[in-house]
Amino acid sequence: MRREDWGSVVDLIERVVGEDDLLPSVVTGVRTTVPEVAGLAPADIAAHTRALLAAATRALAAGRGPTEAELSFVAELGHTRAQQGVPIEAVLGAIHVSERAIWSRAREAAAEAGIEARLLLDVRELYDDWAEAVRARLIKAHRAADTGRHSAGDRNPTILRRLFEGGSAAALAAAEAGLPVTGGLWVLVARPGDGGLEHMLRDRSQALTGQLDGLLVAVLPQAPTARAAVAAGLAGPAEPEELGTARRLALAALAAAESTGRTGVVHVADVAVLAAVADRADLSAVLTERHRPAPTALGAHTGPVALAVRAWLEAGRDVSAAAERLFVHPNTVRNRVQRFAEVTGIDPHDTFGALNAWWLCRSWLVSAEGAQGAG
Repeated sequence: MRREDWGSVVDLIERVVGEDDLLPSVVTGVRTTVPEVAGLAPADIAAHTRALLAAATRALAAGRGPTEAELSFVAELGHTRAQQGVPIEAVLGAIHVSERAIWSRAREAAAEAGIEARLLLDVRELYDDWAEAVRARLIKAHRAADTGRHSAGDRNPTILRRLFEGGSAAALAAAEAGLPVTGGLWVLVARPGDGGLEHMLRDRSQALTGQLDGLLVAVLPQAPTARAAVAAGLAGPAEPEELGTARRLALAALAAAESTGRTGVVHVADVAVLAAVADRADLSAVLTERHRPAPTALGAHTGPVALAVRAWLEAGRDVSAAAERLFVHPNTVRNRVQRFAEVTGIDPHDTFGALNAWWLCRSWLVSAEGAQGAG
């Protein structure tokens, strides 16, 4: 390939990687497709993805494999994911989802730019060589960290994974952990870092606690009654064979609680509608696409309008309460709610319109948060 041809393809890939909506889209795809990483913070996934993309683009531009500095970063990523309890298969799966999305977009951009497919294929072959070396270092680092973690006697994540597999394996794992196999079990999911919650869980009789997929997870014989300073999702009671479903529901409860700023232990039944909303990324994408012109019309006011509408709805349409929460004048809230209705055509005073309004505003704010994390 001529140098100028190579440069044109690399320039195209750099443009694709630099598109504002790429990282938020990739992060959403990864968290939807690979359940084991869904508990990781979007900013965490975005930061590592951005760093890998930048390293890969530099390597392609220079026509070389990964440097030792790049491999050191990869090794640190493998070590971090192992410490978070994310299995290596999930880490590799997340990278695969990211690669597929990026190269798919690169093919579309190449076709639009009139770049021959064979030129893009040549660059892709070099990328595959680069990625193979990266994956080898990632696997090595992850296994080394995982071996050290398990050799220290940390068996809880292993037993927890067996519990969440369901079937007879779950019943045997419950018996091994000393959990009652009758009467129902409860699953609690929270983000690590709340020392009080972790201490409470460790002190609970027969509770099985560990970090799994970047989250603090506990299986308990009774529903927790202690208060927590942070949000924690709870589901149950469930039989051992049903704990995989209970874990998914507890994670949905955590996401719903965090989306509304709730703290403490939140049972999924108390946020059933919000949990259903948070679990349907496909419908969220459809809703966002349907109202794509609205953020353009709102411009820089998109964030403030979304915050105002969401706060107003969460306050039971109480303008004064929403204004106090946002530290603005009540008329500001009224004007922003009215502006939202004008640009979207959604009536937030209607029951179902309110649900769509809250969901749409949440989607806008999540996308903005992901874009900030990527930057």
